[in-house]
Amino acid sequence: MKLTILGGGGFRVPLVYGALLGDHAEGRVSHVTLYDTDADRLTAVARVLDEQARGVPDAPAVVATTELDEALHGADFVFSAIRVGGLAGRAADERVALDLDVLGQETVGAGGIAYGLRTVPVAVELARRIARLAPRAWVINFTNPAGLVTEAMSRHLADRVIGICDSPVGLGRRIARTLGADPDRAWIDYAGLNHLGWVRGLYVDGRDELPRLLADPALLGSFEEGRLFGTELLRSLGAIPNEYLHYYYFNREAVRAYQDADRTRGAFLRDQQEAFYTRMREPGTPALSAWDRTRAEREATYMAENRDVAGAGERAESDLESGGYEQVALALMRAIARNERTSLILNVRNRTALSGLDAEAVVEVPCLVDANGAHPVGLSPLPYHAVGLVTAVKAVERAVLEAVESGSRAAAVRAFALHPLVDSFAVARRLVDGYLAVHPQLAYLDRP
Repeated sequence: MKLTILGGGGFRVPLVYGALLGDHAEGRVSHVTLYDTDADRLTAVARVLDEQARGVPDAPAVVATTELDEALHGADFVFSAIRVGGLAGRAADERVALDLDVLGQETVGAGGIAYGLRTVPVAVELARRIARLAPRAWVINFTNPAGLVTEAMSRHLADRVIGICDSPVGLGRRIARTLGADPDRAWIDYAGLNHLGWVRGLYVDGRDELPRLLADPALLGSFEEGRLFGTELLRSLGAIPNEYLHYYYFNREAVRAYQDADRTRGAFLRDQQEAFYTRMREPGTPALSAWDRTRAEREATYMAENRDVAGAGERAESDLESGGYEQVALALMRAIARNERTSLILNVRNRTALSGLDAEAVVEVPCLVDANGAHPVGLSPLPYHAVGLVTAVKAVERAVLEAVESGSRAAAVRAFALHPLVDSFAVARRLVDGYLAVHPQLAYLDRP
């Protein structure tokens, strides 16, 4: 099988290739094509992959190209992990928002909307190109904001595009380990949107073990989300939120922490990765070890400001283990290519999984996966507090899609204003002005 990675010069591509190296079954991926518009980054990542493959006799062959049509030709799977505007764009998203006292995080609030407005036009063009050149390919989308981008691409690829995220599976595995259960035997009742979901139950041998966790304050406070949110909030909700809900439940505190930080997360990653890619231009640099050191620092500092707000301390060693989105991607490819039926939490078109949302809305829910794709499982309704957030954010996503399709500045302003973490048309107008000033990719939006 041939796998094409869009954004093939991206920093996390070696995680995907590393997962492929561990797959030796018949029908595995045998060819990987890396596509990127940045030739230097492609060269750097190809060097890392070359070192990863040493000593692995059946390692997938790797080809790097800056020609999109060449990359898509003959692809069985297309993995999309692009970043329009690069990390400099993310840093600008954060700064414009924080200067107006609102959150600028990559996928949440004003920053997520700005990123979506930049990314969706490119993702839609990619979807159209894939539909024309590789109509039988399955597209696995990890490009953020993952739910919004997957919905935009689904309008051209229907159910052949599936969004993935490692947050729900990581949360479920942490809960299972805390309860002394085997994470591989647990079924997770999880529902919501990407970066906006809740674990409402964790079933082992048909028995829901989550009530046992919620009833034990010591146990509840012993893992990442218990420390991040606090046991009182979790017991009040009767569920365990995705970590990104910390931005909603502790918004004022998070904004202050990010404003007080020396650098935003985007600026930190921009500087860190620029240093990595600069080192990789030197022929003698040990590629794999340089990449691995950079990755470890990246993971250890993840959501550091939020943990400071909560007094949660440093990330536990178990939270730094591999087995994230690359394993979800591999499991998804295996299930489709080999008809190895499995259950995964994915971003797919809703159909009837979540009441209150239409059939075309992309949601993040448990799915049964087989050779015919991912099929969302019917779920009990969300509680009203969750329905409010989910429907509000879905309305924002739809306004973003409208702005992209029509070039309407008014729709873009509405997207910002309707978001619960902005909630002001006056601030929304200033956000749009600020982002138009720093992002040439947004020139398609009509000015008044």
